[in-house]
Amino acid sequence: MNKNLLSILCCPITHKGLSLARRDVLESINKAIGDGKLSNRDGTVLEDSLREALVTDDGKLMYPVNDGIPVLLEGESVSLDQLKGT
Repeated sequence: MNKNLLSILCCPITHKGLSLARRDVLESINKAIGDGKLSNRDGTVLEDSLREALVTDDGKLMYPVNDGIPVLLEGESVSLDQLKGT
């Protein structure tokens, strides 16, 4: 992901900054997806693992990055509270 683009992006819900998900966070996200335990704000259970994701500065929300394009739609956001206990 382009670092210049990343520096100007923010969460459309909280307006907090965004950064690329660390490897360990992405692994946890993909494990939860594989277990069928992760859904987005619209209630859709995620099925496809992610190569990249953006996480809010407070670590509470995640947005997928598809083919290098961040999907910053409210309904596509994922609460990372779902990872607790997985």
